[in-house]
Amino acid sequence: MEKEKHTILVPHDFTEVANNALEHALIIAKIMENDISIIHVVKDEKEINKATEKANEVAEKFFKEHFHQPNVIVREGSIFSTIGEVSKEINANLVIMGTHGMKGMQKLTGSWALKVIVSSPVPFIIVQAPPLHKKFEKIVFPIDFRLENKEKHHWVHYLSKYYKAKFHIIKQEVKDKTFKHRVQSNLTFAKKFFDGKEIDYEIHTAPSKSKFSTETINFAKKIDADLILIMTTRDITLADYALGANEQQIICNSAKIPVMCINPRSDLRKSQGFAAMSG
Repeated sequence: MEKEKHTILVPHDFTEVANNALEHALIIAKIMENDISIIHVVKDEKEINKATEKANEVAEKFFKEHFHQPNVIVREGSIFSTIGEVSKEINANLVIMGTHGMKGMQKLTGSWALKVIVSSPVPFIIVQAPPLHKKFEKIVFPIDFRLENKEKHHWVHYLSKYYKAKFHIIKQEVKDKTFKHRVQSNLTFAKKFFDGKEIDYEIHTAPSKSKFSTETINFAKKIDADLILIMTTRDITLADYALGANEQQIICNSAKIPVMCINPRSDLRKSQGFAAMSG
């Protein structure tokens, strides 16, 4: 039976950071044997023809440079819902999106990027710069007290199938007994999973001198990580967008390390449970 071919979806706003996302998509597509689709979202139907012409130019230029032809999708809608809808429609297994950091109101900044991410069931990899390496060798895996941490393990297994990466677990240090127990429970779950799949890993403890998100970034910088794998906050609020959720800081990290963002899935919690992900 022929292997089902998945698609990497790349939102493109005709900027350089979107081109960076395409470069990252190409590296991953070659290793995972994926197709690439470009999506551009317009606010008005009247913009579709012009946008399609520009998107086709991007695709053709990319093909001439890399001999890989992306598909082009142009839709009327909102980036906060349409990207997620299209990713589901085309059976995308990953979205790779460029962000402009924490500045620039008209661009995909940290808060806007987070709002796009949490609207989709498909994991995102957020990038700020062109790729520095051809594969993921060092992946930072933060563990805190949230139950959703366990949902990341499905993607650890997925990534380990294609990359012989070493996972660097960084454990949050907390004083509260309840939270400490939850962190330890998540760590025990992770160790059992990694050992069972024979995945290479190390465990580090955050120094607890600043926010865990800051310490995660500092640790990733220190080891020159290729990727940070995080969960987004379940039921994120408007206040999180305005004030800056921890994810925003990691997504827009100053080292410009790519960040893989996974949204919590209620179906795993209500039906299959976390054990189903370990197979």
